[in-house]
Amino acid sequence: MPLSAPTKLVLITGATGYVGGRLLAELAGTGCRMRCLVRRPEHFRQRVPADVEVVAGDLLVAESLRPALAGAAVAYYLVHSMGSAGNFEEQDRRSAQNFAAEAKVAGVERIIYLGGLGVDGGDLSPHLRSRHEVGEILRSTGVPVIEFRASIIIGSGSLSFEMIRALVERLPIMVTPRWVRVLAQPIAINDMLAYLLAALELPNMGSATFEVGGPDVVSYADLMREYARQRGLRRWMIPVPVLTPRLSSLWLGLVTPLYARVGRKLIDSIRHPTVVRDGTARHAFTIEPVGMTEAIARALRNEDHDCAQTRWSDAVSASGTDRTWGGTRFGNRLVDVRALLVQVKPELAFAAVCRIGGETGWYYANWLWTLRGWMDLVAGGVGMRRGRRDPASLLVGDTVDCWRVEALDTGKRLLFFAEMKLPGRAWLEFVVEPAENGAVIRQTAIFDPVGLWGLAYWYSVWPLHQVLFAGMLRGVARAADS
Repeated sequence: MPLSAPTKLVLITGATGYVGGRLLAELAGTGCRMRCLVRRPEHFRQRVPADVEVVAGDLLVAESLRPALAGAAVAYYLVHSMGSAGNFEEQDRRSAQNFAAEAKVAGVERIIYLGGLGVDGGDLSPHLRSRHEVGEILRSTGVPVIEFRASIIIGSGSLSFEMIRALVERLPIMVTPRWVRVLAQPIAINDMLAYLLAALELPNMGSATFEVGGPDVVSYADLMREYARQRGLRRWMIPVPVLTPRLSSLWLGLVTPLYARVGRKLIDSIRHPTVVRDGTARHAFTIEPVGMTEAIARALRNEDHDCAQTRWSDAVSASGTDRTWGGTRFGNRLVDVRALLVQVKPELAFAAVCRIGGETGWYYANWLWTLRGWMDLVAGGVGMRRGRRDPASLLVGDTVDCWRVEALDTGKRLLFFAEMKLPGRAWLEFVVEPAENGAVIRQTAIFDPVGLWGLAYWYSVWPLHQVLFAGMLRGVARAADS
C-alpha cells in the first residue's frame, strides 16, 4: 500500500515556513489525512482547512512531540534554526535527536527530510554542515529517512529569491563580492514540492539520500541578471575581490528584508558550491525540473496569481502588521487596505461600487483625477477620456477611464487594473461583505513597483493616496446610502 493512501496520517513539521506551507497546500488535494506540529496553534489554525489537525509542540521539548507523532505513518521534517539568536547548530542537533527518538517510539514508517547540497566531509559552512548532521541524526534510530538535498529554491517568498529580488529591485549598481559568482544548481519550488510529494509513493526501501536540482548550474550573479531581464531592469555589477560574510550580511540587512544574522548564515552557505554530483534522483523519480529562466518566470507569475486570488485584507490582518508608511509589503507588492461599515444591504453597496468612474466620477476630488489624467496624456498614457461602456453595469474587460476591469464577482468583488503610465503595475480592489445590519466595503490599493523609480513613485504619492482613497471610500458609502 502506498504511504500516501488516505488511511495514512501525514505529519508536517515546519508548516509555518515557506516550503512547509506550500507543501501543506499541495497535500490538501491528495486525500491524505494531515496533521501539523506548530509551537503556537492558536495563530495557525485559522490559516489551514478545517480538516487539517493542528497540534502544539516544541522540537526542543521531547515529550511535547508525542501527541503530534501518535498514529503518524509519515513525518515531514522541514525545520531549521537559521533565524535563531542562539547556537543554531546545537538547537538543530537537539531538535533532530528529540524528533528521531520520539518517531521511533511512535512507530513512524518514514521521515522525509529536506536538507542542503554540499560535499560530505568537505569544507562546508556551519549551516550546510548542520543540515547534513540533521539527516544523520534522523537516520540514527532506524526509522527510514528519505533525505533530499537541494541548493537555491526559486519561488515567490523563498529566502534566496527574496534576497535576489530586493537586491535587483533596489540597487541599479551593485558591488558584488566573490560569493555572488559561486556556482549553484537552483530548483523551482514546484519541482521541489513534486519531489517531496513523490517521496510518499516510494516503495519501502529503507533510507536514501537524493540530490536534486534544475538543469542549470549558475551563480547568484546569473540569477540576478535573469531576474533583472524579466523585470525589464538594467543593472550593473562591479566585482570586488573581498567582502567578508559579516560585512555582506550587514549590507543585506540594509537593502533587503533579511535579518543580518540570517543573511550571514545564508552567505556562509553560498560561499561553497552547491551542485548535484549524484544523479540517482533522475532514475528514482519521473520529475523533469525546469531551468532557471522558467523557474523565475513561474515565481513572477505566481505573484500575479496571488494578486488575483488573495484576499489582501485578510493577509494584512493575519500578518499582525500595523499600517506603516507605504502600506504593507507582500513579496514585491505594496498593499494598502481600508474598510468601512455601511448601514445598507450588500447589493446596494456593491451597486455603488460598480457605478464608479465615467459620468459618476470617483466619488471624491474628481478634479485631482482629471489632473492625473492630463498628466498621463502628456506622458503618453490613456488619460481619463475613455469613460465607461455603461453607467451602472460592468463586465470583465471593460474600460473605466484609466482602469480596466480585470476580475468581477457580481455582488462581492471588483478588481481594476491601472492602464495609466506607471513605473510598475497597480490594482484597485473593492470587496463587499455582509455584516450585521449592513455591509462592509473593503478597498485595497496594490502596487508592484519596478526598480527604484517605482518605489520612489509609490512613497511620494502615499500621502495623497491616504486622502484620495479614503475620500473615495466614504463617497462610495454615501452613494450606497442615498
